[in-house]
Amino acid sequence: MRYSQYLLNTLKETPADAEVVSHQLMMRAGMIRKLAAGIYNYLPLGLRSIRKVEQIVREEMNRAGAIELLMPMVVPAELWQESTRWEQYGKELLRLKDRKDADFCLGPTHEEVVTDIVRREVRSYRQLPLNLYQIQSKFRDEIRPRFGLMRGREFIMKDAYSFDVDEAGADVAYDKMYQAYRRIFERCGLRFRAVEADTGNIGGSSSHEFMVLADSGEDAIVSCDSCEYAANVEKAELRDAGVVALAPTEALTKVATPGQRTIEEVAAFLKVEPVRLIKTLILRTDGGETVTVLLRGDRELNDIKLCRLLGCNEVELADEETVRRVTGAPSGFAGPMGLKGRILADFEVRAMTDAVTGANEVDAHYTGVAWGRDFTVEAFADLREAVAGDLCPRCAGKLEVWRGIEVGHVFKLGTKYSQALGATFLDAQGQEQVTFMGCYGIGVGRTVAAAIEQNNDENGIIFPMPIAPFQVIVTMVNPNDAEVSAAAEKLYADLLGLGIEVLLDDRDERPGSKFKDADLLGIPLRVTVGARGLKDGALEVQERRSGAREMIPLVKVAEAVAKRVRDALAG
Repeated sequence: MRYSQYLLNTLKETPADAEVVSHQLMMRAGMIRKLAAGIYNYLPLGLRSIRKVEQIVREEMNRAGAIELLMPMVVPAELWQESTRWEQYGKELLRLKDRKDADFCLGPTHEEVVTDIVRREVRSYRQLPLNLYQIQSKFRDEIRPRFGLMRGREFIMKDAYSFDVDEAGADVAYDKMYQAYRRIFERCGLRFRAVEADTGNIGGSSSHEFMVLADSGEDAIVSCDSCEYAANVEKAELRDAGVVALAPTEALTKVATPGQRTIEEVAAFLKVEPVRLIKTLILRTDGGETVTVLLRGDRELNDIKLCRLLGCNEVELADEETVRRVTGAPSGFAGPMGLKGRILADFEVRAMTDAVTGANEVDAHYTGVAWGRDFTVEAFADLREAVAGDLCPRCAGKLEVWRGIEVGHVFKLGTKYSQALGATFLDAQGQEQVTFMGCYGIGVGRTVAAAIEQNNDENGIIFPMPIAPFQVIVTMVNPNDAEVSAAAEKLYADLLGLGIEVLLDDRDERPGSKFKDADLLGIPLRVTVGARGLKDGALEVQERRSGAREMIPLVKVAEAVAKRVRDALAG
């Protein structure tokens, strides 16, 4: 492709509404343009990268035995009403009516539609297992669309759905998709982790998120430094170290702590470390229950773990009136002594002795507190958020903390949708059975954006070779110089003949401006064709990632560049 004939306009300034690096660079590089909040035009350069991700996804899905189809984006309400998600999904589901006043929605995901296909088409166990996938635009009416393609309202997604005769078959299908996803993101040239995750409003028994590692990632994840264990922080398990507190060495003593409410304030006032304090949280569940939770002072509560233990959907800190009713004191002075009702504690609290807690009265705390002697606990459980250095729940290793961007998610759905929509088959004995399902999604545009978040510098994008919009850019320093123009055109033709994707920068612009654009676009290899190099019979080849430059004899440039591209694609 010739730059002068391509729809490609770069921006020198960062758009004011572009908050994250990928959004800024995709706008500046002319890959996308905003049409409305959370809705973007994919311009030619951006579409090339998106199509490359799609092709990798398609090849690996086909390799794993999945079959491609295409489902409508506009879905009749009846299907969502059958699964009960029409009422449950919330305002992210964009609902609309047609001219006959019938209800429809724009599909954010297609469990209902694909299950309807299978219940109509599959009659016998002989037709199973089955895995159907599509690559298609979706729509979720996000309340705050932001970050460009990272959290848009309309987005391109690969979604797949497996159907099996039993749970064992569903486990096999899940593992196939898990391995296919690993190959997909490896082929995209990305550093990632597959982490255990919460199933959210999709439902199901278990799931894994595939997270691209990037300092700008929205999600915190943990992984073991010794084994394959990795999990989202909200899901990360922490094992009970089995340590029980030693006998107390201090007497229970009430001390005045005027105006000291927070863990940090109390610890500084009493000249102790926060690990000596017991944090006492008074919480309310969405079912109206009040519960007290105890944590070590330097720890944070994991709401999801607590909800799982209590069997509720949400918890929140109790209001001031409830805190006063339960403790007899305002917030900031709560402690477990003398409290009635349910008291739950993280495993670490069982190992604490000579601790500090609130005294349930204004401006007072206790020191020398001992569990068992001074207060009791209904149950100890894993209730805290994981941090770096915590023990791995699977081995003797320690956890590391990363930031990650979710680009893929795999779920074991079980019979949630097949039961609701009546997707059944006849088994070998002629008995009707419900199919077991899994679902598997990849954000295609989000994968490109995540790759940019992971691969960039102060000059622009640094694309991994497999998903770069072009593999090589040939920069013609002076297109008005006949010798330079002829050499660049020949190299361009030679590279195309070798199957290399080339952007020929034939614009009549200053060399510095062309070099800046080449860096911004992130094309992996740049070949500079100029009079100085031609005089010496060589051309400069520069790697975008390392910045390394090499002068290669003119007659060998095309083959040398093609070899570098092939080597990079081979990994």
